[in-house]
Amino acid sequence: MQTLYLCYFGVREPLVQTQVLPYLRQLVAGGIDVSLLTFEPELRRRWSPAELEAKQARLAAEGIRWSYLPYHKRPTLPATLYDVAAGALRAVRLLRERQIEVLHARSHVPALMGALAKRLSGGRARLVFDIRGFLPEEYTDAGVWPEGGYLYRGTKRVERHLFATADAFVVLTEKARGILFPGRTDTDARGRPVEVIPCCVDLERFRAAEALPRAELRRELGVEGRRVVVYVGSFGGWYMTDEMTEFLAQARRQDSTAYALILTQSPTGPIAERLQRLGFREQDFYVGRAAPADVPRYLRAADAAISFIKPCYSKQASSPTKLAEYLAAGLPVVCNAGVGDVDQVIAEDRVGVIVEEFTAEAYARAWDGLRALQADEELPRRCRESARRRFDLERVGGALYRNLYRRLSLAEQPASALAPSAE
Repeated sequence: MQTLYLCYFGVREPLVQTQVLPYLRQLVAGGIDVSLLTFEPELRRRWSPAELEAKQARLAAEGIRWSYLPYHKRPTLPATLYDVAAGALRAVRLLRERQIEVLHARSHVPALMGALAKRLSGGRARLVFDIRGFLPEEYTDAGVWPEGGYLYRGTKRVERHLFATADAFVVLTEKARGILFPGRTDTDARGRPVEVIPCCVDLERFRAAEALPRAELRRELGVEGRRVVVYVGSFGGWYMTDEMTEFLAQARRQDSTAYALILTQSPTGPIAERLQRLGFREQDFYVGRAAPADVPRYLRAADAAISFIKPCYSKQASSPTKLAEYLAAGLPVVCNAGVGDVDQVIAEDRVGVIVEEFTAEAYARAWDGLRALQADEELPRRCRESARRRFDLERVGGALYRNLYRRLSLAEQPASALAPSAE
């Protein structure tokens, strides 16, 4: 089977490196011929012809044929529409040159490219709508678009068309499947395949860190005798800076050995200043950057992890990669309720505690619950087993994507533009 993966990001971006290319390698391992189309920001400035050629050669050696187009940013709507048209036309050309059978679109904008390419080619290829979230609701929940405004309404109309046109669907959470395809399991009302595939991680990265001497790593960090709570990722936006730092401060009040280890690409100064305002001394925290390759080493030195994400409607469709990484490192997680399937994972696997509300009393209960949980010597093993069973890149993510393609190959005909089964 020949597939063209449409991605509205640049190939160097971290998301593509961690959540696109690993899945494509899994498809290649399953015998699928993979082409990739990305949109590169500042293409001429950031890439030389030699670099482009070298990158194409490296990906080709992995079985991925990479094509690219320039990404246009402003003015926002016209630039996006231009990219959609360019992407659709390039997809049609690749479809004909390479006998593409599947157009696999990551999120809404690439899905629109795929729908147009499918129509322009007379329906020769099938469209996989890989729904990475509730896009219109994300913009309204974030306050970027007014609810009910023309951008929201227009995007919802496009979304309905995509649901009508697609031949198969991927969602990240069971909650999203229940909302989009109520009463269904592995198909929609028209019998089109639906797969729930959460954000997975390469467990080998974390297995290698397990062999490292934990006591030595803790000495290097200067956290011997401390109870280290780690956070990895950005702050602001969906990630609740004030609430996470307030939880850490409450932990310090209850346990003087509590230590905050924060690895972030966000500006470090404001986070350090806020921790100090909340009573942290300089020896009680570290805020800095870490290369992705070093993250498993830091996690190996920690005792627990934290992740608070804004609990709004759109986040029911989210699968935080952080959760998978923390569990893969054997760390219990303190999370808030209302984000994707996180509550279910934590409760069923007994691998963390859920904060039901953002108050000092709730934080105190969560810290006590975490301490009680950590008394169980089997907890690290249980966390790793949860990651293996739910978030393993090869055995879960790769297997489910390959299964989706198998099911798609058995389907009779591409979907026609009928009324959508979900909104």
